Amino acid sequence: MKKLLCTTLLSMSVASASAFAGSTLKLVEVITSPDRTKVLEQQVAQFEANNPGVKVEITSLPWGQAFEKLATMVQSGQIPDVVEMPDSWQGLYAANGMLEDLESQIAEAGLAAKLTDKTMAMARAIDGKANMVPYGFYLRAMFWNKKLFAKAGLSEAPKTMAEFVDASNKISALGGGVSGYCMRGGVGGTNGWMMFMAAMNGTPEFFDAKGNSRLSDENAVKGAQMLVDMYKNGGAPKDSVNWGFNEIVSGFYSGKCAMLDQDPDALIAVEKSMDKADFAVAPMPVGPSGKAYPTIGYSGWSIFKQSEHKADSWKLVSHLTSPDANIQWAKKIGVLPIYKGAEKNAFFSTEQYSGWFEELNNPNYIPLTMPTHLKGWGYFNSVLAKDRSQEALLGQISVQDMVNDWADYLTKEQQAFLKAQ
Repeated sequence: MKKLLCTTLLSMSVASASAFAGSTLKLVEVITSPDRTKVLEQQVAQFEANNPGVKVEITSLPWGQAFEKLATMVQSGQIPDVVEMPDSWQGLYAANGMLEDLESQIAEAGLAAKLTDKTMAMARAIDGKANMVPYGFYLRAMFWNKKLFAKAGLSEAPKTMAEFVDASNKISALGGGVSGYCMRGGVGGTNGWMMFMAAMNGTPEFFDAKGNSRLSDENAVKGAQMLVDMYKNGGAPKDSVNWGFNEIVSGFYSGKCAMLDQDPDALIAVEKSMDKADFAVAPMPVGPSGKAYPTIGYSGWSIFKQSEHKADSWKLVSHLTSPDANIQWAKKIGVLPIYKGAEKNAFFSTEQYSGWFEELNNPNYIPLTMPTHLKGWGYFNSVLAKDRSQEALLGQISVQDMVNDWADYLTKEQQAFLKAQ
């Protein structure tokens, strides 16, 4: 009896220790800044408080080296449980079979009915299976400076591409170092080119049925030519050929240029330096077809298949993308929230957000999704698009040559992708 009691107590002790051992989740953040990391840490702390015994280790990778650093971690076997997954990486990691299929968890939680259609579409962007839960969208819309518009005799944001060019010319004619458009000619400028070319071409499709790029379509070339002509004619600052995100945003709030196409994350910096009465955000100008194709980007949380703590990892993803957490996240980091009816929240019911929600709810604005399923998209986005567009802006190559180089590269990538299916 004594031996049995000791054995029972020992078994209970082992079971108890196991119950309280919990798990340690490894979370990797890749779009890093001090402010957003602070919000993430706060939300993770709340998760840990709600889930005793579960700890989360956050690794924050600087965005400039994040792609290479995460790849190195994975290759060396240091695979995280939960990872922040940008849309531009989703195709690569999903195609390699490294991300957990979250369809059953989403169904069990009833999320599909609560999240916007676009959220679910992006979650399932690769192979039709949800391998992430997006936490928000970066959708382009047009910031416009009311004071500079008024000085140029203009009272509202441009609604069409023709009005966009006209407004840029009139504002640039004011002189004093002021230009109409904050062009992003440096790193990260790909979306601008793709968006204006699609609007002029009247389609969001990057390829035809045979995999041929549509960037070389006649009307798409007109969109690229419009931007190059605008730059050469003084519609954008001369140094904007090298501008990245920080430069175009500061160019707008400093009054150096009057229009800026950007995502909600730019609003954080703009509101710190401008009175809300002096600017607004309108939908992107439509092309000749009466439609516009503002680029949409997104990021979210994915779980690696090799995680040994999938149940706890899903609890963490669920917590980070819950309605309250998502609204807080969207406010702090500058994304559009993922739940239906979010535009009714008082924070988002302003003319600074109206342009984005108009684009989300009006059928004339069709979000343009980059072909991130292509393995070579990262090189195109980071290197080829920037190098060739800068050469065209500086007159070193023709717009047609620029577009042909882009189209040739993407055609090879798409046809290789189709062949592999």
